Amino acid sequence: MSISQAMMSGVSGLMANSKAVSRISYNIANSDTYGFRRSFAQMLTAGSTIPTAGAQASGVRAEVTHQNTKDGTQLATTSATNLAISGNGFFAVTRGVNSGDGEPQHFLTRAGDFQPDSMGYLRNAAGLYLAGFPYDETGSLGVIDRNQFSGLETVRIAEMSIAGNPTTAMTLSGNLPSQETGVATPGDPFVSSIEYFTALGAAERLQFSWQPTSTANEWTLNVTDAEGATYGSLTATFNDSGPMAGSINSYSGVTSTATAPAAFAFDTTTGQATITINNGTTPQTITVDMGAPGSFSGLNQFAGDYIPLVGNADGTQSGSLARAEISANGTVYGIFDNGMRRALYQIPLATVPNPNGLLTADNSIFLVGEDSGAFTLAQAGTGVAGEITGGAIESSNVDIAEELTELIQKQRAFSSNAKIITTADEMLDETVRLKR
Repeated sequence: MSISQAMMSGVSGLMANSKAVSRISYNIANSDTYGFRRSFAQMLTAGSTIPTAGAQASGVRAEVTHQNTKDGTQLATTSATNLAISGNGFFAVTRGVNSGDGEPQHFLTRAGDFQPDSMGYLRNAAGLYLAGFPYDETGSLGVIDRNQFSGLETVRIAEMSIAGNPTTAMTLSGNLPSQETGVATPGDPFVSSIEYFTALGAAERLQFSWQPTSTANEWTLNVTDAEGATYGSLTATFNDSGPMAGSINSYSGVTSTATAPAAFAFDTTTGQATITINNGTTPQTITVDMGAPGSFSGLNQFAGDYIPLVGNADGTQSGSLARAEISANGTVYGIFDNGMRRALYQIPLATVPNPNGLLTADNSIFLVGEDSGAFTLAQAGTGVAGEITGGAIESSNVDIAEELTELIQKQRAFSSNAKIITTADEMLDETVRLKR
């Protein structure tokens, strides 16, 4: 190697180590950036592009390498919409709100500091909107292509309501005090009401009034609505002895006073009442199970206190979105104020064969490139995709101690290469003096 070649090798060393120091400074500057991925300069021998016999390398070059497969530390937060990934995968994001009608450019990121904006769309601090596959009202995703971004919508968790389910059945259970019957002057009735829901999701009540009679073990039931209008009545007689003491012996005296289309019917064999409520164009029918004769499954009569009737009614009230929960597989659930829980979106994780080959850009985003391979929008927790943790943010995967150690090494290497240049310069100066 000539003196000139030695000098050029030193110059290449200065340039390569300068590039390495710039990557170290970039890493240190972003050590507190959520979802940031470390990169570093790897030194490679530089020389003749076509290897030949006797050819010698003449320098060094720095090739930037990304460390996208190393997880950062997860930091717990108080926001359920903050998301962190454990393992492989990236969130799909866009620069603007996407309704799913078009296919704007999507980016990949690990920065999961998502918060609802003024319209309820989830957006991180860099202004990037989180994308997910929407569930329909039946809880189905439909047919989706996980190798394309089409079909993804911006995740939104505000200004949402859900229709209620009308009540179709309810059951009664409780205790009527036996000592209240068979007296000359029976006391006041025992009254309980049970809530039910209409087809429009409104909450209403049916009232059940049990009047003890002067006949032992006999009660008269009147069923009314909240306004006091009577649907019907019946008489229930309870067993006072034997193995079935306290259970219903029989039903009798069934009458209906409802005005059509409202109606009241009762099956004395099964102990089920059918109540037709006039609360719309199509009347609502509710089946009320009071317990079959000879059974302890419903109403009972024992000595002691009155135990208010408990009515387990199906159906739900219409509700508004109260909050959101995000599962480990990326499903966004809406929790409504009527107690219902419904799947709203599935947040996929974009995976590629070579994550370190992704193209990097500002705001901690990545682009699919030739070296990364094609992407797949996988469901979190399946295949090679990692899991999602709600209420957490992933920190940078930069290790400050490692970066500072690298900085010392590159500083020493830079000084050594500078010494090569000054030494070669002195040697050339001596060579020029030989002629004098």
